Amino acid sequence: MKDQGFLAPRGWAPALTVMLVVAGCASKSPAPVADRSGPSAASQPVAAAVVGKDGYVVKKGDTLYSIALDHGLDYRDLVAWNGLENPNRILVGQSLRVRPPGATSGSDAVVVRPVATASAVEQRSLDGSGDQLKREPKAGKEPYSDQALARAQAQAVAPQKPVEPVLPAVAAATAAVVAKPEAKPAARGEGKPDGPVEPPPADVGMGSEEIVWMWPASGKLVGTFSEGGNKGVDIAGKAGDPVLAASGGKVVYSGAGLRGYGKLVIVKHNNNYLTAYAHNKTVLVKEGQSVGKGQKIAEMGDTDADQVKLHFEVRRQGKPVDPLKHLPPR
Repeated sequence: MKDQGFLAPRGWAPALTVMLVVAGCASKSPAPVADRSGPSAASQPVAAAVVGKDGYVVKKGDTLYSIALDHGLDYRDLVAWNGLENPNRILVGQSLRVRPPGATSGSDAVVVRPVATASAVEQRSLDGSGDQLKREPKAGKEPYSDQALARAQAQAVAPQKPVEPVLPAVAAATAAVVAKPEAKPAARGEGKPDGPVEPPPADVGMGSEEIVWMWPASGKLVGTFSEGGNKGVDIAGKAGDPVLAASGGKVVYSGAGLRGYGKLVIVKHNNNYLTAYAHNKTVLVKEGQSVGKGQKIAEMGDTDADQVKLHFEVRRQGKPVDPLKHLPPR
């Protein structure tokens, strides 16, 4: 009886062990359960992938609009690229794409672009059937062959009809016709000069200081130049008296658009000097017209003035200077 009582617990030992293990497990705290309501684990690597040149991590105080402004973007592009449902709700630490999803930057361009190029090269036909390059002589319409090439080369080196030389007499006559100046002052409606007219100087527009001046009118001097006052000299006369170009040049202004000058003519003599002729009754030249020294360019008047006179200015690089220092003494 003692042996049977002693062996009974041994038979129950395995079951008792299982019960103890189960009880021990029940006494431990439950295992943590991951919250799947937030971003999935699979989405985290994707967010990290755009950090860098293609991505931006939201900081405290950022808004979608400020991020777009800092990156020179339209905030609506950020919404589309990042799949945002509410542009007013972004989180600190959130990674946003600031470049189009298909764009590449940095070293990625070096890796990806050659692969696409290699694919295009492999698809090209190597037998010439799909090649756009010309495989025959430029003027040939027959299949390429050594004979066809030889014929094309023979045609290329074939003597051509010589060009007849231009006779010296004809060339001289042609040059004379081209070099002959076309001067039609009457057709332009220009006034006739009162004295000999010198052609426009060759240095017009070349910046030369060598200008030979003459008086633009023969009347009495009634006003002189003064710094900060009269910008030129005033010459009295009668209405219709001739106004002459003080030197050769090109008319750069002809009109009455400058207040205080009346009907005005401005002649540019070179890169430094121009002259102005104001208060005219009639203007006889047009803008862009070349005039010679002593040529009649206007008639004296009193437009925008209190008396008939010519107001004459000399300007060097746009600054008024005393005309009496340039005009010859009377």
